[in-house]
Amino acid sequence: MRPATLLRLALAGTRTDTARVVLTALSALLATVAGLAALTVLAIPTPAATDENQNRWSEQYDNALLAQPGLRGGTAFALLMLMIPVLALAGQCARLGAPARDRRLAALRLAGATPGQVTRLVVLETGVAALLGTLVGLGVYLVGRDLLHRPDAQGRLALPTDVLPSTGALAGMVLGLPVVAALATALMVRTVTTSPLGVSRKAVRERGPGPWAGLLIGFGVAAFALIRPVVFRFDDNGGLAWLVPLLFAVGALAAMIGVVIGTGWLSYHCGRLLRRHARGPAALLAAGRLMADPWAGSRTFAALLAALIFGGGAAAQRAYFGTKDQLEQEQNRFAGLDGGTNPFYLTTMDYVDGAIAVAILIATGGLIVALVEGIVARRRAYAALVATGVPRATLSRSVAWQALAPAVPAILLALSVGTLLGRGLAAGEVSAGGGSATICEATAALCEDPATSAQYNRIVHIPEVQQAVPVPLEHLAWLGAGALAAVLVTVGVGLLFLRASTALDELRTT
Repeated sequence: MRPATLLRLALAGTRTDTARVVLTALSALLATVAGLAALTVLAIPTPAATDENQNRWSEQYDNALLAQPGLRGGTAFALLMLMIPVLALAGQCARLGAPARDRRLAALRLAGATPGQVTRLVVLETGVAALLGTLVGLGVYLVGRDLLHRPDAQGRLALPTDVLPSTGALAGMVLGLPVVAALATALMVRTVTTSPLGVSRKAVRERGPGPWAGLLIGFGVAAFALIRPVVFRFDDNGGLAWLVPLLFAVGALAAMIGVVIGTGWLSYHCGRLLRRHARGPAALLAAGRLMADPWAGSRTFAALLAALIFGGGAAAQRAYFGTKDQLEQEQNRFAGLDGGTNPFYLTTMDYVDGAIAVAILIATGGLIVALVEGIVARRRAYAALVATGVPRATLSRSVAWQALAPAVPAILLALSVGTLLGRGLAAGEVSAGGGSATICEATAALCEDPATSAQYNRIVHIPEVQQAVPVPLEHLAWLGAGALAAVLVTVGVGLLFLRASTALDELRTT
């Protein structure tokens, strides 16, 4: 099959196939913008040390996250984390309209296409859609870079619009994402067999998932708990500087995978509990579905749970900085000192919370796509139930049970794990004071005069006070409520498609 023919067949299809390509391209666009933003932060040059700038700050920026070299790595990492829900959204979009695509692939097999050619069609469709998205994303990045270049009166910039990543980094991001998307698609279709009679998949195991995800979660929490002792013990050992980022990356990845896999275990056991204790037909239908495919919850909620893990960790960090800031203010007032504390860390946490809100919003889009795809894929089964006398209201409640039953414990698990990770990075208590300060008890003129200021100076000893960092229950409650609201909105949108998918005409769909 010639490459031009392969490309034409990859982009052919119905309106659903067009929507899948557009949504995949949009996801690649968002991921490209986030990735290029992270590369731009890393491309900021660090100036040489001078007498006026011994800390080597990039003073052309008014944001300390960009000016301080030690903070750019964390800023770039946060931007890269925004790619996780976007890539999860791309994975959900790739499943949109799967039954119709399967019938089209079976027709190609019937026309003489080989299994390898059919597989290359699926991979090429995802790769081309992702490439279109990355190219548009590169254009959006370059145009936005020019539009947002607005120096203030002092010549400082709010964003690093004066630097550009290297050509290799730009090419790697623009071309690498489509390659990764194509490889991921090839991995997903490895268990799919396309024959002239249709598409079949290897049967999943009937027994429920084991509780092995708890080991990954425990490993992730333990890795984060080791970060502070490693920092204090090997602070002066430059050869072990790699150990802290390794513990952070491996621990975060293990905890995230554990929570996502653990959602499958929660889904299966929620189905068992519903089957054992529920009495209504809607809950019993949902129980059967949860037990038949417990991994559906892991696939559906993966991006949302990843965002909630980082949200729980950010809430724990905010509680630490907020407690320390409050304690320092109280100690300053006790000693009679004027002047506030440094709001840098709390301001930084505001940026982090904004990024988490964006991630939850993107994850909500993935939830909607996944739920609608599941309803459309099972429309013949739903239509058959309606034909046998099952009310549509019962099916609607069943869909709601199926979404909410695993979502509530999964949200609680993700927030709990994120909080444990955040408290592993920060100490369980903060301290303030423990020093002395000189106070001048006179007018400003007398205090500024060296000849008279000494007789009005008074040394104040500030006692050291320790206070435990509270668990940020209010912040976690808001995060949980926002995630649950996202699930409810998803269910509401999915129910709009349920009525059209339960029409009796769907029984004639081949």
